[in-house]
Amino acid sequence: MSKPKKYNLERKDRIGWDTYYMAIAKLSAMRSKDPNTQVGACIVGDDNRILSIGYNGAPNGFEDNEFPWAREGEYLETKYPYVVHAERNAILNYRGSRKDMEGAKIYVDLFPCNECAKEIIQSGIKEVVYLSDKYADMDETKASKKLFDTCGVKYRQLDEESRVSLNINLKE
Repeated sequence: MSKPKKYNLERKDRIGWDTYYMAIAKLSAMRSKDPNTQVGACIVGDDNRILSIGYNGAPNGFEDNEFPWAREGEYLETKYPYVVHAERNAILNYRGSRKDMEGAKIYVDLFPCNECAKEIIQSGIKEVVYLSDKYADMDETKASKKLFDTCGVKYRQLDEESRVSLNINLKE
């Protein structure tokens, strides 16, 4: 029996899975109305299928024009008691079986806070891929890493070769 013929026609410039999913997270972040910090998240099952996406924003039914986006001031006049983080939104937006989340990965622009870390762990997600860890010295981030380390959730920063600039033309 002869060997099957091999073709060498695939594109050489296609993006990898990590780049693809992080780009979807970044694209999702563009939906955020937060003037300071836009974060997106993309949850991917262990079969490389997108399970859910999310971005940071106001809860459903909360009018954006009644939403304070300030970072400083009286607590109730800032965004912090009201905003839903991208990771939480992605987890809550998922409409399938929770079993599908077991062993999944989540791609996020910004390393998750401790509250999101707990939800990531509880949902069964086993890996976090992030772009930025700009709050690494904050207690919330240190707590996230301790939670992940203790509970067996891997985390890694997107590697350099996966960091590309993409230009998407929606006019064609």
